[in-house]
Amino acid sequence: MPQENTSRPSGPGEPGDAFVPRAFLGGGHAQTLAAALLPRRNSLPPAEARLFNVEAGVADVQVLCHCHWQADRRSAPALVLLHGLEGSSAGQYILGTASKAWAAGMNVVRMNMRNCGGTERLAPTLYHSGLSSDLGAVVRELIAEDKLPRIFLAGFSMGGNITLKLAGEWGGEAPAEVRALAAVSPAIDLAACADALHRPGNRLYEWNFLWGLKRRLRAKARLFPGCYETQGLRRLGSVRAFDDQVTARYCGFTGADDYYARSSASNVIERIARPTLILHSQDDPFVPLTPETRAKLRGNPQVRLVETSAGGHCAFLAAANGYDGRWAERRLVEFFSAL
Repeated sequence: MPQENTSRPSGPGEPGDAFVPRAFLGGGHAQTLAAALLPRRNSLPPAEARLFNVEAGVADVQVLCHCHWQADRRSAPALVLLHGLEGSSAGQYILGTASKAWAAGMNVVRMNMRNCGGTERLAPTLYHSGLSSDLGAVVRELIAEDKLPRIFLAGFSMGGNITLKLAGEWGGEAPAEVRALAAVSPAIDLAACADALHRPGNRLYEWNFLWGLKRRLRAKARLFPGCYETQGLRRLGSVRAFDDQVTARYCGFTGADDYYARSSASNVIERIARPTLILHSQDDPFVPLTPETRAKLRGNPQVRLVETSAGGHCAFLAAANGYDGRWAERRLVEFFSAL
């Protein structure tokens, strides 16, 4: 049966197809793992690699974006995509969404968070879940330098938190060029996500994230001698411990609790003032929505929250009936196209 709950009925022009999990992929873990492992094709044209300065007056803090421009870029809307924790602009869900947006006539900007996608040398600092200012800097340059009149923003998981946080911080003062945004499986409540990630059934995911985070810190220590301490990394057995001992220490927080409290989009989502689509599965293994956050989202008339009972984390694999079955990617692009 179709599995979907929404905060309000579909309006004119809004996509309304409910999510039906692909056969034999009805559970959250099955969806999450299958989405990451199943092969897929990339139909994007070659990208323009471009560096963006993301700290005013600091030339050595840059992020790398991969841009796909339509023939007349200023007449086409532009979709800026932001990946999740330890991901990159080459993530499968990023490439899949970009391909669909490109086919729908949009420019696409695939953004790497600082240090991601092999860009550790482009910034002396680390990245974290609260760096909404980096996304804001990319948007400002696209407006000022490229004169793009219509911009959409979409983030996945950690990137979803950053995207929603930026929109909430902007509030009613969001740039006029930013027309709408979307988030898939957004990690809006960081403390709740860290706790869920540490549950016994989710240790595989946590070990994978920890391996990437520790590897990246060691790479940063080699590139920037004297800036980072790597002794004791082996003793950090959870993402919360890493955030408490590493992220907080090097990113200006007093500890993991302070980091999570100050970086969660849940603090500002009631201020979002642009049309927003949020897709979340109730069986997401490690990204829950707290009742308080759900109430805030449903209380904001600009936000359309679509919750499914199945779908996993950034997965939403449906049957491949006329398309590749990546339901969230298609729905996201349909949402923007309908505007």
